[in-house]
Amino acid sequence: MKLKKELKLLDVFCVASGAMISSGLFILPGLAYAQAGPAVFVSYLLAGLLALTGMLSQAELVSAMPKAGGTYFHITRSMGPAVGTVDGLMTWFSLSLKSAFALVGMAAFTTLIIDINIHIIAIALSIIFIIVNLFGIKGAGRIQIVLVFGLLAILLFYIARGLPAVEVQRFEPFASKGLTAIFSTAGFVFISYGGLLKVASIAEEVKDPGRVIPLGMILSFLVVSLLYMLVVFVTTGVLDAAEFNRSLTPISDGAAVFMGSFGKIALGIAAILAFISTANAGVMAASRYPLALSRDRLLPGFLGEINARFKTPHVAILITGLFMIVALFLKLDILIKAASTVLILTYMFSCLSIIILRESRLQNYQPRFHAPLYPWIQIIGVIGFGFLLLEMGKEVLLASSILVVGGLFVYWFYGRIRTSKEYALLHIIERVTAKELTTRSLETELKEIIRERDDIIKDRFDRVIEDSVILDIDEAIPVEAFFKLATEAMAENLKARPDVLLKLFLDREKDSSTVLNPGLAIPHIIIEGEHSFNVLLARCRGGVIFSESAPKVHAIFILVGTRDERNFHLRALAAIAQIVQDPHFEKKWRVAKSKEALRDIVLLGKRRR
Repeated sequence: MKLKKELKLLDVFCVASGAMISSGLFILPGLAYAQAGPAVFVSYLLAGLLALTGMLSQAELVSAMPKAGGTYFHITRSMGPAVGTVDGLMTWFSLSLKSAFALVGMAAFTTLIIDINIHIIAIALSIIFIIVNLFGIKGAGRIQIVLVFGLLAILLFYIARGLPAVEVQRFEPFASKGLTAIFSTAGFVFISYGGLLKVASIAEEVKDPGRVIPLGMILSFLVVSLLYMLVVFVTTGVLDAAEFNRSLTPISDGAAVFMGSFGKIALGIAAILAFISTANAGVMAASRYPLALSRDRLLPGFLGEINARFKTPHVAILITGLFMIVALFLKLDILIKAASTVLILTYMFSCLSIIILRESRLQNYQPRFHAPLYPWIQIIGVIGFGFLLLEMGKEVLLASSILVVGGLFVYWFYGRIRTSKEYALLHIIERVTAKELTTRSLETELKEIIRERDDIIKDRFDRVIEDSVILDIDEAIPVEAFFKLATEAMAENLKARPDVLLKLFLDREKDSSTVLNPGLAIPHIIIEGEHSFNVLLARCRGGVIFSESAPKVHAIFILVGTRDERNFHLRALAAIAQIVQDPHFEKKWRVAKSKEALRDIVLLGKRRR
């Protein structure tokens, strides 16, 4: 059963923004200031620049493969089910912890307004979010929009009132903790950009995902990065260093300096809205990871069950919510380090996935958005993320190793014996070693993803192409010899004699050439009979010689039909004409790996339907 497509650009923007604007802004600045000093906003800038490399890679991946499970799905199709299992479980773990971290963080802010045990409030909110998400992603998305716009309004007010109150001397000495501290703190606050991953996981439920998700991710990143910089800059410029160092409510404390108790309460409310939006987005996104893993039989099948009425993965949502409730009782620093480590690794995997998928030369890897400056953006990302992990210390590396080993354990003892997935890395190895390691299963899967992404509904032309004969000829060949091969291949389906068909084609060619341009010909004839229509696709690497004075033809589409099929005959000609207008058509046709790859070029070609 499929998930329901109900999210639009505004929903995507708010899911990503709401997931990012939470603990990373309302709690971490104080902890980060203690590590980096007044240069803390530079740490946020560095973390943002590195996140940009991963975000651009993620945008390309999700525009090509908008499926539930986001990063897990992309990494499995690029690096294989072992790496995919590790990433899927780690990302589910990380996003769930980040959501729990958001609810734990509410403790410091709820005490500003009302004195109630935070665990009671956090558990109650977890249950509410579980119920909201069970009843459908559209309702969860609407709640997210309200929360995020309320939050953005309060933060913009804070920046506008706070900038005139900034005291420049509070930034001296600027790098008081040293340059190393700035870099290590960038790794510490990297969790602040984790919300971008949440959008990828719900891609299957977005309308027009190939365009909407990259645009939503880019807009969200730009808005939130600017907010982080300005809010942390203002807070550093208005708070005493000693107060900033020990504060778990730094933005509220900063507001109190230039707006009094009203500002403190207003930013406390903003923080609560932020934490609620993060937790809501967390349940929404994290639950799609066990769903995707179970679809690939890397986890038990019941995790992939979709509610017949609400079209939501109810089992995955319930398990994710339960894990969040358990995580509420863990220590804050454990949550930060574990979640940040996983996010850094996932962004690194995303950069590697782009390199692997592009270098694999998979024909049906067709992203709607292409990450710019390839491969330099991805190389910088991989090196930068590796540097961040090293700078975060031995504890982080140990935690990463434990998580990786745990994921491999699940794959080895459960997924490995139940599933076998083709992945892009095999195509690279196949090309380098000249050994046959792949089938067309990955290309076929990517074809179906494109159809779903672009809402391509099969029509009669598609069905004809799916049943058509394909000739793939290596050497150069005269036109008469080519037509002889073609008519022998088509005769049985058309219930016609090959010699009769051959004469018709040769006569048609004498009347007027069917070569439309130097590389393409579309011979088409009318035959006797009723209700018969057939297409043959042909590639001739050496070229078909239609005329001694004309260039050889490498792509040939042959159309044969009875008179009563004249209207469809014309529609088929129009469809082919539109497909071959693609400026890259001739190159794709020449380099296609197989007959089925030739068929896919036509089936996925852009045309009016």
